[in-house]
Amino acid sequence: MTKTINVVQYGLGPIGAESARKLLEKSDNGIRLVGAIDIDPAKVGKDLGEILGMKERLGIVVSNDARTVFRSTQTHVAVHTTSSFLEKVFSQLAQCAESNVNVVSSTEELFYPYDRHPRIAMELDAIAKRNGITIVGTGVNPGFVMDTLPLMATGMCTKIRSITVERVVDASRRRLPLQRKIGAGMSVSDFEEKKKSGTFGHIGLRESLLFIAAGLEWNLQRVEESLAPMIATKDIKTPYFEVARGQVSGIHQIINGYNNATHSLLLDLKMYVGADNPHDSIFVDGDPPIDLEIKTGVFGDSATVAALVNIIPLVVASGPGLMTMKELPVLRSLGS
Repeated sequence: MTKTINVVQYGLGPIGAESARKLLEKSDNGIRLVGAIDIDPAKVGKDLGEILGMKERLGIVVSNDARTVFRSTQTHVAVHTTSSFLEKVFSQLAQCAESNVNVVSSTEELFYPYDRHPRIAMELDAIAKRNGITIVGTGVNPGFVMDTLPLMATGMCTKIRSITVERVVDASRRRLPLQRKIGAGMSVSDFEEKKKSGTFGHIGLRESLLFIAAGLEWNLQRVEESLAPMIATKDIKTPYFEVARGQVSGIHQIINGYNNATHSLLLDLKMYVGADNPHDSIFVDGDPPIDLEIKTGVFGDSATVAALVNIIPLVVASGPGLMTMKELPVLRSLGS
């Protein structure tokens, strides 16, 4: 990397804060953290070092005015970590683009937005192209384990009949917002009520399925989804709270896609506290067959941060527009 890339951290929740820490470690890789944005009044006006629990002050003051931060720091890339939902963050992404700032975002619905939000996707693509910048959504899931990695695995096959991806996550090791998002500690009746909102559980499984289908040019005729609670069979303690036997411990979410009778996709996600045998597995029924397993699974919180940080130089070098992971070069580590 020959050019220093000025980066602003946009959002300082658990993932954003960890992203900022890792960005600070990448100065030898040509990445310089120059700003931080958040709307939390408890963070605005404070030095980022204080927010991150560091002993030293960094001289980076957290601001709630994105446009001013971009203008004063000559930002090249915003690492955006504010919400899972594209409608909520559209104005933030548009403001980045209009400030000529590339965007790397953890917004799950942005990973493959063309089905759920086609109008927004079209508008973001137009804004990005008009301003000569790139926008991409990435992370670990969606972003890698249940979509990009399976799609890459198919490159070793001359013919494919079906793809099955399973991810089992022990959520007791994950951050508090995720444990809440999967309903840990709820009653079954409360879970079922929350499920009706359509915004509960893991966000992005449909995006992962449609990303794979698009990459293979499969026209899915039918898509079926289900979301069910996992029930604790014993009392479980996490670093944040306790889940009693009989309460919800997490989710079991499945999505199937069918292309007539010739091709099928199955993504099966279990994410719950106290999960037995956490792992990620990918089976491609093809010629030849591909059978992959990641023992203990990819740890989501740190891997999401790695994906956001490592993709920065690829985004800067990319052409303008709204991109997905299949349009960008293979992701690789920036090193130590």
